[in-house]
Amino acid sequence: MNTAELLVKCLENEGVEYVFGLPGEENLHVLEALRHSSIKFITTRHEQGAAFMADVYGRLTGKAGVCLSTLGPGATNLMTGVADANLDGAPLVAITGQVGTDRMHIESHQYLDLVAMFAPVTKWNKQIVRPSITPEVVRKAFKRSQTEKPGAVHIDLPENIAAMPVEGKPLHKDNNIEKTYASFASIRAAAAAISQAVNPLILVGNGAIRANASDAVTQFATQMNIPVANTFMGKGVIPYTHPLALWSVGLQQRDFITCGFDNTDLVIAIGYDLIEFSPKKWNPEGKIPIVHIGADGAEIDSSYIPKVQVIGDISDSLVEILKVADRQGKPNPYAISLRGNIRADYEQYANDDGYPIKPQKLIYDLRQVMGPDDIVISDVGAHKMWMARHYHCHSPNTCIISNGFAAMGIAIPGALAAKLVYPNRKVVAATGDGGFMMNCQELETALRVGTPFVTLIFNDGGYGLIEWKQENHFGKGHSSFVHFGNPDFVKLAESMGLKGYRVESALDLIPVLKEALAQDVPAVIDCPVDYRENSRFTQKAGELNCSV
Repeated sequence: MNTAELLVKCLENEGVEYVFGLPGEENLHVLEALRHSSIKFITTRHEQGAAFMADVYGRLTGKAGVCLSTLGPGATNLMTGVADANLDGAPLVAITGQVGTDRMHIESHQYLDLVAMFAPVTKWNKQIVRPSITPEVVRKAFKRSQTEKPGAVHIDLPENIAAMPVEGKPLHKDNNIEKTYASFASIRAAAAAISQAVNPLILVGNGAIRANASDAVTQFATQMNIPVANTFMGKGVIPYTHPLALWSVGLQQRDFITCGFDNTDLVIAIGYDLIEFSPKKWNPEGKIPIVHIGADGAEIDSSYIPKVQVIGDISDSLVEILKVADRQGKPNPYAISLRGNIRADYEQYANDDGYPIKPQKLIYDLRQVMGPDDIVISDVGAHKMWMARHYHCHSPNTCIISNGFAAMGIAIPGALAAKLVYPNRKVVAATGDGGFMMNCQELETALRVGTPFVTLIFNDGGYGLIEWKQENHFGKGHSSFVHFGNPDFVKLAESMGLKGYRVESALDLIPVLKEALAQDVPAVIDCPVDYRENSRFTQKAGELNCSV
């Protein structure tokens, strides 16, 4: 057995199902070991696509997704997806090939110090410097990656080490992770603050999803009669149909839910990651009292200084607070009244027949076609803001948005990973035309692997989000360097052996979506979008009156 074979045995021991990546000269021995393994190697068309696949696989399963590249340019291509996983809190293990240790002290073809390069975008990374340490490195990599808060780790394997003979076996994997529980003092303090609050508001984030605390959050909100707003990455923690659900918060402009924060006297932050939505947006002066409930202590921020921190298993903490808190007959009437405005704004686009299609209508129709457990992977751009505001979820992890690193190009590779994890669910990659062109090559991978999903393109011929921000900053009509041309997306899809569709009217969208989702190959839908709605929303936000 050589080191590469031992490495693959260790990956099998960790329960790895897939390795996403590209073959290269410096990882020949790893590829040969994978050829004889139960692990399926998914050959991608770009290393960034491989990293995004591992990223979304990790986020959906809670198990580290694994991506593989060669050295030099292959490794640098992994960086964006690895960084995305790290900042989004998705477990990921990146493995890179490397020159032999006998070449590292001199100038060598394609050699970079990959351990130094990956250090800023990972929780932990190491080079395997001798064969015998392989089991320890792999076990530690997976443990660190999957431990709260999850993130990316990196293993660098020099080619001469990979080929060396070794004796050894994978380390025992302890699956019984002990829960940690909050102190009784913090439980009592939180319960007292919640009981005394007149207009409390729950802000729930992705940490609650990672902790599988959706049921506990819903029960807590219901019994305490406290409205709930979720971050972009906290969608579905409480069903959007729940009477206390105030849907998503996180836009850079004021919205109905902003009024809830303006009039609250206590924010109960549950599994909230500051990286998603800065507290300076909702608590700029740091005057709103905060109860922090999470697996870890609060991050330092002048606008986020909790009066109480409840650190431990989130579900257990909420159950214990319920036992001692008393909020009978104390609803937050103002925040609950906001739900009517939010719902009416959403429903007004149900029968809109404008063309190009308004983003609100496009997303409304998408929600009608998708089932409660079906999955949408949103790319990054103007459409992401509209997806965050208008695509609502019945359950967690059914709308995946990158809102930590927020990298364009994630939707198509992410949809492939989602279809591997949930082959019986409908999956849609919602992307702008800019994000589509960054990783559309992975549609060939999807066809080859047999993962049929639909790519829905919000086509505006430009970088719409940047144009929106330019006009907000410099005035309407003042934008620059944001427009481009596109290929014929229908012909592009057909040239790859996929199904291609173009939406010609608002009435076309639902039947086209249904037909595309019924295909046994990936499908691409080109849908012209009316982003004049961006500036209209900005104007409405500026006129928003939050008077009680």
